[in-house]
Amino acid sequence: MALIRCDFHSEALGMGTAMTVLLPERADSTIGLTGSVPAGDPPMLYLLHGLSDDDTIWPRRTSIERYVAPLGLAVVMPQAGRSFYADEANGNRYWTFLSAELPEVCRSFFRLSQRREDTFVAGLSMGGYGAVKWALRDPGRFAAAASLSGALDVARRRDHPTSPVDPAVWRTAFGDRQVPGSDDDTVALLERAGAGCR
Repeated sequence: MALIRCDFHSEALGMGTAMTVLLPERADSTIGLTGSVPAGDPPMLYLLHGLSDDDTIWPRRTSIERYVAPLGLAVVMPQAGRSFYADEANGNRYWTFLSAELPEVCRSFFRLSQRREDTFVAGLSMGGYGAVKWALRDPGRFAAAASLSGALDVARRRDHPTSPVDPAVWRTAFGDRQVPGSDDDTVALLERAGAGCR
């Protein structure tokens, strides 16, 4: 696998940002790692980090490279701060960056499959919330989505007295806007999707 640290300017954020990318590479002579390269453009996984991490956490603390190398799967790991993958009320437009700009940036920088059946999204904690929110808001983009220990019910957790998230993080991400029932409420999104979401 080729591991790329990609620093670039984001128009949506109005500043420089980064992503870590794994690209398939044939690895016949690599000890302990077999690599596969698909015949066409490789399928891709957007892998979203949690609240206390950044885009480098997956290759630093997991075996993601070893898991995806034999699959010929590209992995895009964007940086999103502590944004809850939202267009922050008091900050940056991370939802716009993730859902609109990032796919275009990836298309312009790398040869990756654009087919729905080749595109996946997953995340941990805050990233699990972001992954499910993205899949529910744009179901035509993904073949599958996964949430690992996802903070999925932000609408109800935000004001809960035992929430482990600093209230300032909630204020920055969501401000005073009503999250319950909105497009930031994954439970409401799932209820709207109904039986069509499996």
